[in-house]
Amino acid sequence: METIKIIFTWLNDQLLKMNWLQSLVNNFLSNVLGFDSESKIFDSVSFFMYDVIKILILLTVLIFISSYIQSYFSPERTRRILGKFKGVPANIIGALLGTVTPFCSCSSIPIFIGFTKAGLPIGVTFSFLISSPLVDLASVILLASIFNWRIAIAYVFVGLIIAVVGGSVISAFKMEKYVEDFVRDRTGLENSSDIIEYKMTRKERIRYALDQVKEIIKRVWVYIIIGVGIGAVIHGFIPEAFISLILGKENSFSVIIATLLGIPMYADIFGTLPIAEALVNKGVGIGTVLAFMMAVTALSLPSIVMLKKVIKTKLLMTFVGIVTIGIIVVGYLFNGFGFLFA
Repeated sequence: METIKIIFTWLNDQLLKMNWLQSLVNNFLSNVLGFDSESKIFDSVSFFMYDVIKILILLTVLIFISSYIQSYFSPERTRRILGKFKGVPANIIGALLGTVTPFCSCSSIPIFIGFTKAGLPIGVTFSFLISSPLVDLASVILLASIFNWRIAIAYVFVGLIIAVVGGSVISAFKMEKYVEDFVRDRTGLENSSDIIEYKMTRKERIRYALDQVKEIIKRVWVYIIIGVGIGAVIHGFIPEAFISLILGKENSFSVIIATLLGIPMYADIFGTLPIAEALVNKGVGIGTVLAFMMAVTALSLPSIVMLKKVIKTKLLMTFVGIVTIGIIVVGYLFNGFGFLFA
């Protein structure tokens, strides 16, 4: 057992955390560029270079894998799968299917519209809409690479719970009437079940996965650079006392503040992870950090604006309220039981 643990730790450190990359970056900065390894600028530049390269490498691999898996779940097949379940089990399946779609919150909305048009229950579509940007294969691996596997798995678990509970509550309130008419209009879809589904060959699935890598990297690289840049500044220059005053464990409102700070932002989880890493290094509680990440990815202001175009105000406020409360509760739970994830 000890041998297995040693092997797993080595693989985790070298393949996920990429300790070898950190050593290369530090040697390059100190031996080639002549940076003083004890200076704040060294810490910031090292943080920036290491995180950008690591995240891009991991993203390329993980998006390819998740997109290849996703190629087996066309919208029509997904609709048929979801149509077989009712009630909470349907919300659970909707949330789980959201985990195989590597989309940000804005990208998930067109799929949400398609599912609603196809006649799927409103609660199921919202479970998908919540989980899709919040939880996916890439986020699990990246969380593990920065923190640890316990935190990564716990994040996925609570993300799915928020998605299932959110969808279930919306379903229980019977809020279908608060979806705009053009979204519920099924004109031309009455015989959608008769559509012959095209099956990809292996070569086509590989091509699809490669195209998704190019498309998603092209879409998120700016947010990664910005996120890592902010993280680098926090890591190297922002005093720990200042961070602790606002988001530290001593501040009872830290989780609420982090959630409210995250909502106006727009980024994928890939752009928020470097900020989260820097905040944790400054002593911010893991629950506060996860609340910030969840708010950015699930409740970004641009996605709320887009969603307002397809659902009415009462449903939008219900959605935002459920997810916000869920994130805050999760944040405080993680802060309270943070010792379990150390």
